[in-house]
Amino acid sequence: MTTGDSHRATPPRRRDARRNWDLLVEAAREVFAEQGLEAPLDVIARRAGVGNATLYRNFPTRAALIDAVFHDLLTGTMAAGEQARAAPDAWAALNDYLRAVFVTLAADRGTNDLMTTHLQGIEALQAVHAHNRETMDILLNRAREQGAVRADVTTEDVLFALAALGRAIPALTIATAAIAPDAWRRPLALFLDGLRASPASPALPAPALTAAQLGDVLMELGPHRTPRSTST
Repeated sequence: MTTGDSHRATPPRRRDARRNWDLLVEAAREVFAEQGLEAPLDVIARRAGVGNATLYRNFPTRAALIDAVFHDLLTGTMAAGEQARAAPDAWAALNDYLRAVFVTLAADRGTNDLMTTHLQGIEALQAVHAHNRETMDILLNRAREQGAVRADVTTEDVLFALAALGRAIPALTIATAAIAPDAWRRPLALFLDGLRASPASPALPAPALTAAQLGDVLMELGPHRTPRSTST
């Protein structure tokens, strides 16, 4: 199954077909949460109690299945961004927005894969990444104008650091679930504190990543990345 098709699967109308569609989406949600977005598709079909042919008939691409599972979540993430943009205090809005994003990242492995990497063929995800970047641009620019964020930090700096930190969140959440389920909030708070404007802060070393370089990095982090060609 490839990820190049941007077609979004829609629920069928017939009752039995709709039941299979719902079973597959629910099974995929569970398996993705446990194993991430690279989970074998035949595992999803077995858990749904249907054959592989039924899965492929409903979701001709992995991207279509991912989109069906996470579409509502992606819409909610964009709504959180709109709320942050409307807040008058940019620093408070940035904090609230990133906490909301990290609550989502801590939910399960599938959600984390989705939000911290680039996956091809999922139009809703592409829209969320673009909206998130625009939200970060707006909040950082306003926070700089309000004197709350250091002048030399870029949107790429923030997105790169958040991707790296965000990828560790599921493992951290699992490791601390029994004793400190909110342990991830401390590293996020430390990261946010590093963004604050301070006369004592030294200049950041090395140039920031460009938008294109950041995209390449996130693609390498993500599932279903294209293997690098090697010469022998």
